[in-house]
Parts: sequence; C-alpha cells; structure tokens
Amino acid sequence: MFAQKLRSAAVFFGDVAFLYGALALTLFFRYGKFDFGNSFSVHLEPFSFIFTVWLLIFYLSDLYSNKFFRHNLNTLRNFLLAIIISVIISIIAFYAFEPFFKLTPKTNLLIFSVIFGIIDYSWRLSLGQLFISGGLRRQSLIIDDSPNANLIVDYLNDNPQAGYNVNLWLKEINKEKISDLSSLITDNKIETLIIGNAIKKNPLSIKQIYQLLPLEIQIFNSADFFELIFQKVPLEELEESWFIEEIAAGRRIYDTIKRAADIVIPFGLIMVFLPLFFLISILIKITSKGPVIYKQKRIGKNNRPFILYKFRSMKTGEKGPLWTEEKDKRLTFIGKILRYTHLDELPQLFNILKGNISFIGPRPERSELAEMYSSLPHYEIRHIIKPGLTGWAQVNYKPSASLEEAHEKLQYDIYYIKNRSLFLDFLIILKTIKYIFISH
Repeated sequence: MFAQKLRSAAVFFGDVAFLYGALALTLFFRYGKFDFGNSFSVHLEPFSFIFTVWLLIFYLSDLYSNKFFRHNLNTLRNFLLAIIISVIISIIAFYAFEPFFKLTPKTNLLIFSVIFGIIDYSWRLSLGQLFISGGLRRQSLIIDDSPNANLIVDYLNDNPQAGYNVNLWLKEINKEKISDLSSLITDNKIETLIIGNAIKKNPLSIKQIYQLLPLEIQIFNSADFFELIFQKVPLEELEESWFIEEIAAGRRIYDTIKRAADIVIPFGLIMVFLPLFFLISILIKITSKGPVIYKQKRIGKNNRPFILYKFRSMKTGEKGPLWTEEKDKRLTFIGKILRYTHLDELPQLFNILKGNISFIGPRPERSELAEMYSSLPHYEIRHIIKPGLTGWAQVNYKPSASLEEAHEKLQYDIYYIKNRSLFLDFLIILKTIKYIFISH
C-alpha cells in the first residue's frame, strides 16, 4: 500500500537525517563547536559507511515494519537491541579496519549512540502517535461477506497505524443499498472502497461502482487488498482466470539473471566454505554411523522429482514422523548443531549448480507430502517455477506440521510466484539473514 510505504519511507529518511544530525551534535558536545571544515569532514566518510550498516540492522530488526509504528515495550526492546548490535558491529569495524577508517572513535561512538537513540526514538514515538491518532487514516467502506473480509476488518481495527479506519462494513447489499451507494459514500466521507468477488459479479453493483469514479475514491478488490496487507494471496477467492492474468506472463530477463546468479554465487560459496565442508564431513563420520550426505527425493519444477542433498543430521535406519519436528529424537549431537545453524543445508549449493533448485523459490517438498498437499486449492501452481533454498513462505511462516499450516504457507508461495522479482529476491535474502542471525 502506498500509504504504508510512505510511512516507512518517512521513518527511514528520518533515521538518515538523525544519524548525521547526531554525529554533528556529538562533535559539538565533544569539541565545543560545529567544525564542519575539519572534525566533521574527518568523521563523515567512515561514519557514512557505519550508518549504512546501522540502517541495514534496523531493517533486519523490523524497525521499518508497519507493526512497529505502535509503540510498546516490545518495540522499545527491539529498538534498543538494534542499537546495541549496531554499536558492537561499529566497534569491531573501527578496530578491525583501522587503516581504512583512520580513526577509532570510542568516546564519540558512545556519545553518538546515546544522542541518536534518544532523538530517533522520540521521532518514531511522535510519528507513531500521528499515524495512530486517526488524522491520517482513510475512512473506508467494505462490502464483502467472505471469511477474508473478517480478517481484513480485524487487522485494520487492531492496527490503526495501517492508515485505514473501517467506517462501514456491509456484509450483504440489496438493490436499495446499491442505488444509494453514492450518497452513502458522500455522507460518510468514504475515501476507500473495498469490494468482494460477489459484488464484482453483480452487474448492477459494478455499474454503480463505475459511477463512483468521479468521486476519486480508492477502490480495491478485497482479494487484492488482502494481498497488500498480509503479503500473501487468499487461495479460496482465486479463480483460474486470476492465474492466467497474473502469473502466466514470462519474465525472461529476470529468469536469465537469476540463473546466472544461481551458477556464479554457489560456485563462489562452495570455494569459500570448502574447509567447512571437510570439517563437517569428518565430524559426522566420527560421531555416528552412516553416510555423510543424506539424499532425499523431492518434487521440483513441473512436478519432476530430483534428489536433494543435505548433511546427515539423524541416526540412520530409524523412521520418524511425516513432518519435521524441532526436537526430533533421531537427531545426533552434531545434527542438532547443524540443524540449528542451518549448516546441514550447505550441500544444496550443488543442487543449485545442477539446476534442480534456485536460491529463492518455494521449498521443494518430499513426494509423499506433495501428494498429500495436492488436495489444497491451486497447489500445482507452486511447481511452475523452480523450488528454492529459501523462500517467501520460509521467512514469513514457521515450518508446516499440518495440512492447515501447509495451506497457510501455500498462500505465501503463490504470492511470491505472482510478485517474483530481483527486489523481492533480495528482500528474502535479507529476511533469511535476519532469521538465521537474529530471530533464530
């Protein structure tokens, strides 16, 4: 949503301004004057590099997420944790790369962190209050009786910072209400109209909504609005025509760049992690019986099976549950470490090189699970692209342990297939890094 992106952009550019402002104030408090010609210029280049790291950590800490415009103890905790991590990384960077930075500002970094923390959190607090107060919220009318409409209404009521106030919600609409729709919108100062699929299929309703265009109000299909706020697609509301319109188009340039990256990057990573490959292989071999590499049949693009490689993390010869369990008794001591750090996934770099999978895409399922999940609506669509080492569903939802949870993840997978791009892939990589090093 444009309004949400605008809010995130306002916070981001505020952070940038306050980073440089806090640096100027730090030098003023330390040296007693604003010396932009000397001390500020000396600090500007190294701190600009550090600021890039700070902004990245803030993003990985979800400090630009819509939910963090509501300020509470959890928000403050995340903010302080992001500051602490940023300071620690800054200290390491200044000392590890002293010849590059040409200064080690211990005292200045401490003063800067305190000044920036106070100013920036106060700014975020004020901005959050402005977003929640209602002055910037769009008055909205929802005409939809689907279960997803309930989710939309609950979300908007619980998250005023999203920028929409549900002024009216009509679960059904008759001829009288349809003919009076224009005055209903005008009288209630409606700025956004959200309509369900049933309304779209009603010729009389569409005619009335068409006549609303001169009022210059926002008009959303409820499925599109659901996708915007939840970043997943409502499977039950989608028809075959939706997939033809939204997904059928090819992305030749994107696919070419992605395949090139899937060759160059894994090759480089294999070279970098080669010593780690040998170390893990030795540890697995001396601590448990069985092969080093675990091979498993998975379902790939166009429903073609392939063999997925992993470092073996379990005892051999023991059958387990259909779904992965966090505290699986079959895990070896080394296996627990590999699972927790995700190092057991390293051999999949060879799967990427072979073209079985990509870096980013829906995770490939075991054949027995894929057969079970085929009962889910539009499940076969996830197989029109290559599966991935990580994906949109993985960074937004926990591993599925039931058919219901698989349904939830499928909504994220199809969202990715529809919206896949280099930018979204980069976003998934950042979220994966966050999951491994922060959330996990």
